[in-house]
Amino acid sequence: MSETPLNRYRALVAAGTLRPDDAQRAAVEKLNLLHMRLTRKGGDGARGGVFGLFGFGRRGEEEVEERLGLYLYGGVGRGKSMLMDLFFADAPVAKKTRIHFHAFMQRVHRDLDAARKTQVEDPIKPVARRIADETRLLCFDEFQVSDIADAMILGRLFKKLFERGVVVVATSNRHPSELYKDGLNRQLFLPFIDLLMAKLDVHQLEGPTDFRIARARGMKTYHSPLGAEAAADFEAAWDEVVASGRPRPLVVAVQGREVRLPTACGRVARAGFEDLCGKPLGPADYLAIAEAVDTLFLEAIPTLSRARNNEAKRFVTLIDALYEARRQLICTAAAEPSELYVEGEGAFEFARTASRLEEMRSADWPPAA
Repeated sequence: MSETPLNRYRALVAAGTLRPDDAQRAAVEKLNLLHMRLTRKGGDGARGGVFGLFGFGRRGEEEVEERLGLYLYGGVGRGKSMLMDLFFADAPVAKKTRIHFHAFMQRVHRDLDAARKTQVEDPIKPVARRIADETRLLCFDEFQVSDIADAMILGRLFKKLFERGVVVVATSNRHPSELYKDGLNRQLFLPFIDLLMAKLDVHQLEGPTDFRIARARGMKTYHSPLGAEAAADFEAAWDEVVASGRPRPLVVAVQGREVRLPTACGRVARAGFEDLCGKPLGPADYLAIAEAVDTLFLEAIPTLSRARNNEAKRFVTLIDALYEARRQLICTAAAEPSELYVEGEGAFEFARTASRLEEMRSADWPPAA
């Protein structure tokens, strides 16, 4: 018999890796129920098995349609991504996909563009067919809709996915009724909200505790100078903040492009200075990163000089984006903030960035909203 999300959760609590939390326990029980239904009815992707699980069941004499998955929402840092990882790891489905919602939509748009070139009457159909053929369980992290192009196709796409028996599990900071709030032509998006409410079991992970910020508060966040001690402390901080999560790359969509962060766990991401400041990224990229994460682990910030003026400008823009968004920064650096950039164009202006770095390393950062 396969491991279950509830057994995994109990083991983590017993080991002291997780603190007991009634709200998390309630969410795990929802995921465990879905796991057991998949196990009982056969979740290998066979058409009949999926229909038997998510078509009709009998309660007394009454037939009732069962839900096609789970929509788990709640505040940042409540452990939604971690709980989804527990579910996904042993979900008894051969074809399963765990993906950040933005990355999923990027691929959908690419596939739609390719389908249109074939002059197919409805490009949504082949795209939905391809997704359903590749996966029977689709797990989304960070389900949020801010792009009108996404909003206009989601209803039709998901209707066809549900018709093909695709099981969906999603995490989000928002209740379905709050998705695409105040968006352009939102009335055209409302049928998709109705579809989610009808097809998915919507469950709130209650509670105000942001575990990742709570774990990060009070710990040393600025590790300098570079070396074995700083690297070891940085790794220990990473392990503490992500706890039992399963890191994977994070792809952030920016104006039709993608910015890739090598490692992420939920809304905690990790990258090197060269990953983010050694490449030709701009303000829109850094704003998108600040929107996508709550905590950024940044490795190996070097001392900067006239020869690395472009990298210094990018670093200033990155810190501004994180600061304005009140994001947590945990980093290793070659020197103290005031010593990172002492000569070269913009060195004088860098004093503001140094001041912000000092504020962001304080024990009470980020400030209360």
